[in-house]
Amino acid sequence: MIHRMEIFGFKRFADDNFDFAPLVVLAGLNGTGKTSVIQALLLCRSALDAERGTVQLNGGPFCLELGTAEDIHNRKSTGDIIFSLNGDFCGSPATWRYVVPAQAPDALFLNIVDSKASAGIAFDIHSEPRAFTYLGAERLGPRSVLRASPVSDAQLEVGVHGEFSAQVLAALGGHPMEQADRLHPDRSEDAVPFLKYELEAWLSEIVRPIQIETVAHADGLFASLRFGAPGGEFVSAPNMGFGVSYALPVVLAGLIALRGGLLLIENPEAHLHPAGQSRMGVFLAWLAGHGVQVVVETHSDHVLNGIRRAIGEHAFLSHNDAIIHFFGSDDNDACATTPLRFTPSGGVSDWPPGFFDQYQIDVAALGRVRRRR
Repeated sequence: MIHRMEIFGFKRFADDNFDFAPLVVLAGLNGTGKTSVIQALLLCRSALDAERGTVQLNGGPFCLELGTAEDIHNRKSTGDIIFSLNGDFCGSPATWRYVVPAQAPDALFLNIVDSKASAGIAFDIHSEPRAFTYLGAERLGPRSVLRASPVSDAQLEVGVHGEFSAQVLAALGGHPMEQADRLHPDRSEDAVPFLKYELEAWLSEIVRPIQIETVAHADGLFASLRFGAPGGEFVSAPNMGFGVSYALPVVLAGLIALRGGLLLIENPEAHLHPAGQSRMGVFLAWLAGHGVQVVVETHSDHVLNGIRRAIGEHAFLSHNDAIIHFFGSDDNDACATTPLRFTPSGGVSDWPPGFFDQYQIDVAALGRVRRRR
């Protein structure tokens, strides 16, 4: 597990550090660095696969679109780009030092000039399938068919856009959960612990009561998802709406993630109604309490409140095992982050201006309007 990350010279970060926990929530204003933290983690992961001592800034397995080396180098930094991870990596921190090519600042790659990645981190986030999962904000919406990944069932992952979710469920859905303790907290004792049923249980809470059917196409190149209410007719994904298709990869990725693995998720609340967003927060906190480190970027106060309920009401996660990093800007438009902690009852240690306070601001404004009348 990662305990701390240090970032030097990357985008908005001249010299910044972030404490991690089993659950890390990145929240705050648009364009203040939340996604940049996730991108830094993706570059660390890419460095483990780097060939010829370089990492590409665009495309690749995580579909990055970072532009040129100069684009991502902090304007006020004269040094190299450095990422350092401290955690349970056999003692020593993992550090990568990148240099912007002096003769080609418009290069579409970074040179790795120094790398100190222990075998521990290589095992944690590199060697094993489903040990490092990233789901971007632009997940696939409803599709009649989803393409297949040309790997064995043991190596299947949902994909950056959730594009392999149908194939994963078709291959693994009828098998017992690999993580025996990662079963729905309200399941009956006689329930069959198949992955498909666990996925249906969580989605039924997040979206609506639902059953899922997978169809593997004969050519092996595509698979389809069909959805239906319990006891009702099954319909194709495009006839079910966006919420199911956007939420399904998040839940599926969490249920199959390797114990001790890392799950990065952007905007899990997308296309979900408020109650579903809250329940998604509960799920992510529950997941963090069952062996998966979760880093989530969100703009949803409902997701936050779901996390708070998971801590204070359901005790799915200790308050010490979650942290919020609230992102803003200082007077010089530099990155300004505030770490926030949870209380045992699910409260938040501080509530700085701009931190999920718009509801109170709007209600107060409407109250003033009513009083004037």
